[in-house]
Amino acid sequence: MHSAALPWEQARRVAAAAASQRAPLAVRIDGALHCVLAAPVSALTDLPPFPTAAMDGYAVAGMGPWHVTTEEPLLAGADTRDIRLDPGYAVPIATGAAMPTGADAVLRREHAAVETALHGVRLYTLDPLTGLPNDTGGEVVAGTDVRPQGEECAVGDPLIATGTLVSPAIMGLAAAAGYDVLEVIPPPTVAVLVLGDELLERGVPRPGRVRDALGPMIPPWLAGIGARANPPIRVADTHRGLLDEIEDSTADVLITTGSTAAGPVDFVHDVLDHLGVHWLVDGVQVRPGHPMLLAVLPDGRPFIGLPGNPLAAVSGLVTLAAPVINAMRGADTREAHAQLTETVSSHPTDTRLIPVLLRDDLAHPLRYDGPAMLRSLALADALAVIPPHGGQLESSVEVLPIPGVSPGVR
Repeated sequence: MHSAALPWEQARRVAAAAASQRAPLAVRIDGALHCVLAAPVSALTDLPPFPTAAMDGYAVAGMGPWHVTTEEPLLAGADTRDIRLDPGYAVPIATGAAMPTGADAVLRREHAAVETALHGVRLYTLDPLTGLPNDTGGEVVAGTDVRPQGEECAVGDPLIATGTLVSPAIMGLAAAAGYDVLEVIPPPTVAVLVLGDELLERGVPRPGRVRDALGPMIPPWLAGIGARANPPIRVADTHRGLLDEIEDSTADVLITTGSTAAGPVDFVHDVLDHLGVHWLVDGVQVRPGHPMLLAVLPDGRPFIGLPGNPLAAVSGLVTLAAPVINAMRGADTREAHAQLTETVSSHPTDTRLIPVLLRDDLAHPLRYDGPAMLRSLALADALAVIPPHGGQLESSVEVLPIPGVSPGVR
């Protein structure tokens, strides 16, 4: 198939519709990171599940001074249900430990004075002016430095909505709320097939041979958008070599680099036609990256062909791969915009994607933006989308964040 290239926005929509969301799966919490929740998380317990000390010190009951019943502090994890404090008594307690029955506050260790006498160990508050024990009594307001049961949430409270991306903090909250497993949309696995006999895996380039920049870059880029990319596979520049890798792969998505144009050794089209794929995109009106492609293999798996030039391949990742993967993992995507700090050249018919630095909603274009260049991409926070005849100074443009990069942090 060789059809007219699609406009960039249309190609993105086609890619987003090319794959269905994967079936939900119950996974252990430690395996849910960066997955999308397929079911809401509600509290299975009160948080905290019982009143706990918020500070190291003494659990006290009533007015002071208090009789200290033991020198051994109550620790987090200890069962204090059989311990009862009557008014005028106290017990040492550690942060996070369950409050004993009858205790109504915690006197912080730094606000306390302990004295030993014939009648036992006595606990006093410290006078804030003199720093001396207050032997006239002392009071700690009920509830001071105590986390009451259910302070954060009660059983059944909604905590996290369906469709939320699981972060480390969400994993911690779910665990605290009583969960062992979470129902998530599992990330798709991706096979990365690197084409090009001219590519070197190590060493300095030499005449006719260049380093493979895409093999090291694409798997972590895919991981940054929520896929699980397999280590890249080097494929010989032959029809048979590519056919064998496609037929042997069990990945949910296949991505190739190179051989997508119409040159003498560009054979991806021929291989896909031989397989009888359903063509969706054969070229996109975008610079760089025009000869990218998207097809559906006979078994229903998406196949994405990226150009071989590095920045052009990244253009293919954000144009075709990201929408496909986001659709499969059920991820919501939101547009972000920034204002150009200088005029950039545009194309009369094609969209341009250029590396930019983001600072306070401003997009600063970077210089090295040719299809074979990575220098600007290595410094960029995002790719700015420059529509045909666009790119004017102070115009608002869509920006596509680069996975794994926090804007403004380098």
